[in-house]
Amino acid sequence: MLEIKNLNKRYGSFYALRNLNLTVEDGELFGFVGANGAGKTTTMRICVGLLGADSGEVFIDGKRMLSNHKLLSNKVGYVPDFFGVYPSLTSMEYMQFFAASYGLVGTDADNLCMDLLRLVKLDHKADTDVNGLSRGMKQRLCLARGLVHNPDILFLDEPASGLDPRARYELKEILKNLSSMGKTIIISSHILPELSEMCTTIGIIDHGQMMLKGTIDEIHRAAAMQSPLIVVVEEHAVDDTFRVLQEGCIYRKQNG
Repeated sequence: MLEIKNLNKRYGSFYALRNLNLTVEDGELFGFVGANGAGKTTTMRICVGLLGADSGEVFIDGKRMLSNHKLLSNKVGYVPDFFGVYPSLTSMEYMQFFAASYGLVGTDADNLCMDLLRLVKLDHKADTDVNGLSRGMKQRLCLARGLVHNPDILFLDEPASGLDPRARYELKEILKNLSSMGKTIIISSHILPELSEMCTTIGIIDHGQMMLKGTIDEIHRAAAMQSPLIVVVEEHAVDDTFRVLQEGCIYRKQNG
């Protein structure tokens, strides 16, 4: 389980995070939603040890992480919002490079790298230069890289950004598969519908604070209550408007 408690990060007078609190249960596929600059990337970078916090703490399975970078690096995987690939390497060489950074070499490491390429549906591209991969394939390669050390929690920062519809679908299916395997996944986006189809839980962050957290249905209900819809119609159309609204409510009730 991931717990973020009273996390603060300030740049001068600007608060990137302000007493942020969040709990993500084991095996959840958590959608971290917010506008650009809301604090998603800052939170993720602190959680994976790439950025220091001014105050607060991150716990994984009840253990403090921010003061234990070696344990933290073994517990988490990170796919940033940029590829960070080496175009002169093949996909397999790229995976071997990152495996070696965790001390994994030899036949066992090669088998692991191929298994991960197979998991993200890139085994047929093992000998292809990274530079020859599509954007979606590069994103899946970065995902495989983040799994080399078998982390408990995987952070993905806007992984679907710039992908075409097919590549988005392929990424979603892979993430669902990882979640079914027991991985805890935290994926950020500034587009709620992008995450609603695959995430078990959604959290909405704004100005460094967690505003809402729950299932997609709970989020929609809470948002609807906070933002009532006002419909203005011409006088002659009032009866027709009521009829349409009533039919819509009946249809929704009958269909769930």
